[in-house]
Parts: sequence; C-alpha cells; structure tokens
Amino acid sequence: MRYAFLWASLCPLATIAQVVNGYAEVTAISTNVLTIGTSNETAASFAVGKQVVIMQMQDNVIGANTANNSTFGDLSNIQRAGLYSVRFITAVTRAGTVLTSVTLDAVPGVSFNCNANAAVQAITFEELSTGDYTTVANMSALAWNGALGGVLAIQVPGTLTLMHNITADGAGFRGGARDRWTYTSPCNTTDYVWSGTAAGTEYFATKGEGIYKNTNVALTDGRGKMLNGGGGANQINAGGGGGGNFTAGGSAVLGWSCGADAGGIGGLSLGANVSANRVFMGGGGGGGEGNDDVSTDGVNGGGIILVKAGQLITSGPCASRRISADGLSAANSGNDGAGAGGAGGSIVLSIPLYSFDPACTLTIRANGGAGGSVNSSTHGGGAGGGQGAIIFSTPVPTGNVSISTTNGQGGCNETPCISRAGSGAGSNNGGIIPNNDGPLPIELMRFTAVPVGARVQLDWSTATETGNASFVVQRSVDLQAWQDVVFIPGAMNSQVQIDYSAIDDQPLPHTSYYRLNQTDVDGTSTSSDAVPVYFGDLGAGALELFPNPAEHDVLVVHHALDERSDLRVFDAVGRTLSLPMLSGIGNATLDVSGLLPGSYVVQLQAEGKRYVQRLVVRAAAGR
Repeated sequence: MRYAFLWASLCPLATIAQVVNGYAEVTAISTNVLTIGTSNETAASFAVGKQVVIMQMQDNVIGANTANNSTFGDLSNIQRAGLYSVRFITAVTRAGTVLTSVTLDAVPGVSFNCNANAAVQAITFEELSTGDYTTVANMSALAWNGALGGVLAIQVPGTLTLMHNITADGAGFRGGARDRWTYTSPCNTTDYVWSGTAAGTEYFATKGEGIYKNTNVALTDGRGKMLNGGGGANQINAGGGGGGNFTAGGSAVLGWSCGADAGGIGGLSLGANVSANRVFMGGGGGGGEGNDDVSTDGVNGGGIILVKAGQLITSGPCASRRISADGLSAANSGNDGAGAGGAGGSIVLSIPLYSFDPACTLTIRANGGAGGSVNSSTHGGGAGGGQGAIIFSTPVPTGNVSISTTNGQGGCNETPCISRAGSGAGSNNGGIIPNNDGPLPIELMRFTAVPVGARVQLDWSTATETGNASFVVQRSVDLQAWQDVVFIPGAMNSQVQIDYSAIDDQPLPHTSYYRLNQTDVDGTSTSSDAVPVYFGDLGAGALELFPNPAEHDVLVVHHALDERSDLRVFDAVGRTLSLPMLSGIGNATLDVSGLLPGSYVVQLQAEGKRYVQRLVVRAAAGR
C-alpha cells in the first residue's frame, strides 16, 4: 500500500518550481467511490496503492446573507468547508486516458458536500521515497482554477532534507477583476452587491473569491465581502478589500469625491474554525475601480501545504530555504483605485523532529499580501490581506528558523503617503498554532490473519502513526456484518515501525474474514482490506457448534437453520433450558455464560429431520 515516487523524472531542473501532485474535481461521492469531473494528472497520476487527500475547498456557507446591505457575504454556517481526510486508492476507472472515478479503501470519514455552491477535490498525497529523501528541485502547488489545484501534499517516512523551496504562494482563491472605465458621480457607498453583466452599468469592481462557490453573476461585483474574499471597489476610483483567512482582510475607504466607505470590505476571519483538521486557502483580494483604465486587479491568496515526515532538516551551505503559502501583493495604480492583497494560506506540518543547519536557515511563512497604492491624491489604495495559518504537530520549532504569519499592509491612498487603506486585521503571528495534529494517517505496512491450531493469529505493523487512538480487529462471515474481536490501543504518534499482535481464540467454522479498523483521536476511522481464514468442514449436514468447549457465546451453524427453526438445548437429565438466543439465516448465537460447567445437548428440528450435537461448557476465567 505504499508508493515510491520517481522524483528525478519530473524535476530535471533544480531552479524551476515543479508541481508534484495530481488533482481531480470530485462531483459526487457514493460510499467509497468518488465520481470525477475535471482532472489534472500532468505531474502525478491517480493509481491503485496511492494515498489521496480529499478536501472540501468550498461549501454553501453564505446562507441567506445575500441582501444588498452590510451583512452581504457573512458566514451562515461553516458546513464542511476546509475539512479533509486521507485514504488509499483501491481502483480507478478511465474513459480512454481521462479519469472518471476513484475507489477508496474506505468511506472518506468526512461527509463531504457536493452541490452547485461547493467544491470538493482529491489530491494525490505523494510519497517521495520509502525512507529518507533529499529534495532535488523546488516544489509548488498548482494554482487554484475554481475546481482544482491550490494544494501541495507530500510525505516522507524518514528524514526529509530540504535543499529547495516548498511553496504555494498565490495558489489560493483568486482575486477580483478591476473595473476599468466607469465615470459617474457622486461616489457610491450604499451598494454592497451588483451584477457583473448589466450592460452599461458596470460601476463596481469584482469581489475576491472565498470559501463560498458563487455561481450567480448577479452577486459578483460590489464592495461587500464574499465570505473570506475581499469586496470589489465601488465608484469612483476606490480600492478593493483584502482577502481573509486566519484574520480578516483590511477594508479600503477612499475614492474620488468619497470621504469614506466606497472601497471594498475585507474578507472575513476564519480563525475560529482553523485547526489541523480544517484549513483554508487565503481569500482573494477585491479589484480596484477606475475611470481611466489604470485601476488594478485584486490578487490571489496563498494555497495549502501539507507535509508529513519523520524529521525535517536543512543542510548547508545555502542562502536560505523556504516553506511558504503567502498571499500575493497587488500592483500599484495610477489615478484610479488599486486592487487588494490576497490573504496568506495554510501550512500543516505533521513532523515530530526538526534540525536546521546554521549555514542553511529555514523560513516558514503564510503572510498576507499588500494592497496596491495610488499615485494621486483623493483616490483609493487597495487593502492588505489577512494572515494565514501555520500548524505544527509539535511545539513551534526553534533555532535557525524564522516563522511568521503577518498581515498585509494597506496601499497608500495618495502621494505622498499620508494615509493608507486598511491592513489585515489582528496581531501579527497569531496564526502560528503549535501542538495541533490532524488527519494525516497511519501507514499500515501489513495485516495478516493465519489459523494456528484452533486459534487465529493476528499480526500487523505500522511504519508511522499520527493521532492514532486505537485498533479493533473485526470478524465477519459475509463481509457485511462485522463483529469486534479484540481492541488494541494505538501509539498516538510514532515515526518508527511498531509491530502488533493478537489472538482470536474463538474463531468461526468454514470461511470467515478479518479486517483491521483504525480510529484517530478525532473519531475518523479507516478499515483495512479483509483477509479470509478457513477452518475445515465438520461433516456434510452436520450441526456445528463453535467453539466447543465454550465459555460465553456459541455459534450454531446449519444450512437449514433460520428464525423459524426449533433449536433447543438440553441438560444432562433431558430438561429443556431457556437461553438467550440470536437467530439468523444459517446460524444462531447462544449465550451459555449462565450455565454451569458440564455436558449439554443442542438439538435442531428442521426439514422434517433432527440434528443433534454435544456441547461442553467450561468455566470462564475468573468465574
């Protein structure tokens, strides 16, 4: 179930940032099968045995907050936005070379929403090696296009030596387009939403993109925020609102003849919802508004970086190394309104150990981008983007490392720069989050179930574990109904191989199946493939009791047994005993825990025949 990625074949030049993941738009989910829309497998393909990250990029979170007032774009309910899970691929289907479906080893563990105002995607979780790995080229995320991209996800079981940069700068939610030619007076401070297609009335710039997938062109323009996407500027010559993520984006203010409030409103803060289990791309900045075709666009937020490794180190000499998911900074304008900066993205580092060479320092950052400035007085600069989030599974690492989540600065409203549009909100570096672990999974190396005498030996091994609460071995006769056999606590977090073993001393007759169910601390669970185990027949047509001797439950097996059958238990003197019984098709379960140790007779009357078998009950341990 592990995949070795042939890195050198994709990264011949160390100076070029290479996209390393495959991406697929998920349009529907049925149990463990993902239906795929568009896909991009240029850098990596979806293949059996690989792991994938399934992530809810956008959701229908706006609710009824679409009225033309200051509440436009407020958060109604976070729904599933930002949640993700990791699973193995067990099958793929294609129409020619085009990916059409992906089958997972288990249900995703998150109830993802696929609808017109939501976006779900699958990203290949690239394993760069089966041991240690030293980078050979810069790595980057594919830029988000509205359906897929924006995420870089890599894993290394051993030590990851960082000799190059890992970036998702500007790969997140897209910035809003500028308005080029409007000239009307007076300025507009009261419209928060406007259609982007009304001919001859394109008075406002476009909103930045956020965690709500907007499909209504009537909602695209105007100064109101779009969740964490910054608002587009209103007339005349106002600046756009900054994108938001962990903190809110800044709001723009001035425009020509506007003393206040014509500019875009900053995208919302999502910090209350951020954790290792739920992360967001940075919101796009709103566009600037103009009448002389020198306004500038809002720009993209940062994307998402997921890294799982046993250890992260740098090795000198080098100028520096960088892991970054920055929002972009908007271009300066002339005497029109300027676009706003994008918010910083999100970085999740599930890594227990760090070591940074003083001759090769590391920078980790998810900073907001700056808003664009104007070069003429009484026109509006663009606002700055909010800061992103950096989440560590350990305390924040120290020593030869610089870590930051800073807010983007607002652009100047005039020359000289006496005043500025709003900067991203909140205190810098508030988005640095230690000791927070998420759904990056265990790596299961093997699971075996082997009959040994009258018992089944169960063995499994993990290469790594992250947030692993427990294992339960389960047993089934039909691959439909599963019974818990044994519970084993997990190691929580580990980067070394751990071997586990258990015994089923009351196995079932004929063919049965075993699987391993693993549960994370957040309650999500994954099941392994089922392993068949066979015990020989006891004779054609025989009434079978298993186990025998027994202490607690006894499985009674016969082809003619059903809920209408006459199944009875007699003691040594022929008295009929009343026992707790659960009947099914072909089998029944008797609870004999209340019987005294000794010999009993089990009788089945079915098909006009009588079937009899001797049962021995023995004392249970401690009884």
